[in-house]
Amino acid sequence: MSGFVDKPEPIEVPGLVHLHTGKVRELYQNEAGDLVMVASDRISAYDWVLPTEIPDKGRVLTQLSLWWFDQIADLVPHHVLSTDLPPGAPADWAGRTVVCKSLRMIPVECVARGYLTGSGLAEYQETRTVCGLALPEGLADGSELPAPIFTPATKAEVGEHDENVSYEEVARQVGAETAAQLRQATLAVYSRGRDIAIDRGIILADTKFEFGYDGERLVIADEVLTPDSSRFWPADQWEPGRPQPSYDKQYVRDWLTSADSGWDRKSEQPPPPLPEQIVSATRAKYVEAYERLTGTSWS
Repeated sequence: MSGFVDKPEPIEVPGLVHLHTGKVRELYQNEAGDLVMVASDRISAYDWVLPTEIPDKGRVLTQLSLWWFDQIADLVPHHVLSTDLPPGAPADWAGRTVVCKSLRMIPVECVARGYLTGSGLAEYQETRTVCGLALPEGLADGSELPAPIFTPATKAEVGEHDENVSYEEVARQVGAETAAQLRQATLAVYSRGRDIAIDRGIILADTKFEFGYDGERLVIADEVLTPDSSRFWPADQWEPGRPQPSYDKQYVRDWLTSADSGWDRKSEQPPPPLPEQIVSATRAKYVEAYERLTGTSWS
């Protein structure tokens, strides 16, 4: 059992139709047929949307994604039309809202990995492969891979867990041409992000993207290269063979699985609220990632 510990009621705004409540984002449609995406301060872990929010998180995710869309514009078009606040929207939506194209979304989580950790490490330890791709012997938690790899996953509903699948399975589901486009775009955007991040002292270990079609054109959607969708590690502390310090929500995951939380991940009980020190430290990590990557201060 998983999902929302306390699912919120969507805010009603004149002229907008509420379509979906995601782990982090609320999705609306305006009268022109465009999508209005609002990033909340919710945080999820272990397939649960936690009862405690992280202040400013939604704005950090939105502003960082907008910055990255500019950095990758020559590689793949994005879905953002405007950052104007819809008429009648709450003031709190400022900075966390984008108006974007309605796309034919492709039901694949497009994951790129440059380093071995997480579910990829677990599979490697059993089979020496990740999503069916053979990897060399001797790799450890945090090892850099010989080259970045495309390791797709099925896109799950809230409360369900994405499952890694092979490239061949993606090609079977969406067609060989689309699968090839997804792999090429995913690795190109990851490589650009990795190169920009390392210049700022951050390792981009892995990340995931979502794509859709605008007519026949492949477009990148949702969020891009944020601490929610990526693993960011401080380069000066990188040491393969152990879990790495990070700028993402691993800090929250670590607290939830510690004795301090009192929560048993294997139980069907929802996770407890986060203590204030975990909330403030997590916010600081998100803000630091934004500031180091963009070179601008958060205010």
